[in-house]
Amino acid sequence: MKITDLKTWVVANPPPHFGGRYFIFVKLTTDDGVEGIGEVYAATFGPHVIARMVEDVFARFVAGADPFRIEKLWRRVYGSGYNLRPDVSLLGVLSGIEMACWDLIGKALDKPVYDLLGGRVHERLRSYTYLYPAAGDPGGLGGDAVYTDPDLAAARAAEYVDRGFTAVKFDPADAYSAFDPRQPRLEELERAAQFVKRIRAAVGAHADLLFGTHGQFTAAGAIRLARRIEAWEPLWFEEPTPPENPGEMARVARQTSIPVATGERLTTKYEFARVLEQQAASILQPALGRVGGILEAKKIAGMAETHYAQIAPHLYCGPVEGAANIQLAACIPNFLILESIQTWDGFHADILKQPVQWEAGYVIPPTAPGLGVELNEAVAEANPYSGDNLHLEMRAEPLS
Repeated sequence: MKITDLKTWVVANPPPHFGGRYFIFVKLTTDDGVEGIGEVYAATFGPHVIARMVEDVFARFVAGADPFRIEKLWRRVYGSGYNLRPDVSLLGVLSGIEMACWDLIGKALDKPVYDLLGGRVHERLRSYTYLYPAAGDPGGLGGDAVYTDPDLAAARAAEYVDRGFTAVKFDPADAYSAFDPRQPRLEELERAAQFVKRIRAAVGAHADLLFGTHGQFTAAGAIRLARRIEAWEPLWFEEPTPPENPGEMARVARQTSIPVATGERLTTKYEFARVLEQQAASILQPALGRVGGILEAKKIAGMAETHYAQIAPHLYCGPVEGAANIQLAACIPNFLILESIQTWDGFHADILKQPVQWEAGYVIPPTAPGLGVELNEAVAEANPYSGDNLHLEMRAEPLS
């Protein structure tokens, strides 16, 4: 079996854009007609530039390759251009291609990917969702009141718990900029405490609280914030400092009882190894469309297991990356919880021929071969993204 063809899509995610402005999908085809899909989570360049990067890597290293030889393919791409270091753009491209290879292998062998990586450990996967705006909120689905109004956030959290979720994530820590980290203002500290207090009152002991940030704060500032919210026992404090210096994040971890979580902006086993070695986090959040693919994430999970650290795959992307997250989560003993974009409904269901199965707070791993999902190519073709915005963008000026 040899890989012969590549197709890419840059798909617009219609309003309200939960999961990002667009999704980048890839499809590999072999000489005997087997197809595999993957998703690239790279936000450093415009999406059409990323699609061209996929084509370049395919032409140099993937065309004519055996999809079963993932280790060899991975090392060739990782070392391309005399690199051999975690390049976030290259690793996003490699992740989508590697994911598609696993989909091909699973289909060729008529097995889910998790059966090829040690077998299924979990029959169902606990999931959480971010608190997203609802149509009836101030500003509607595109508004941000749920991120700034603690009473509205508490009501939304209670609604999610009523639907079956046993954990919700929220980020009341204000905006983030390219000039972070910074010291939080007193009003930010107070708002964060009010969010946690009121959401805990709304959900009681029925749900874990996942406190999200985006690396906005210095270690000293993050410690001040953690002390404000410890009393309500969040399950985690996410990325309290920027990802580039795990030593500073370790300072936060040592001075709070809240478990620190990190990983959405990290790539490869090498970056995660530094987090574990410095005891900067006890919950790792690899995004499989960026980290280096499924096998790389499995290696990271194995390293984490030796440190008694847990895995909570990150998802702010499309459902193909989500499907890869599910395959990983199903086969690792140290799985903690899986991020969902609400209940995998809306466009996240429309873009697949069969939606992800979500039941009362849990994702049910599919038994179909490969990733267990099929891209609805007609929907992908009908929703091209024509813009040049990045997937996520930081404030371009310092925040006072």
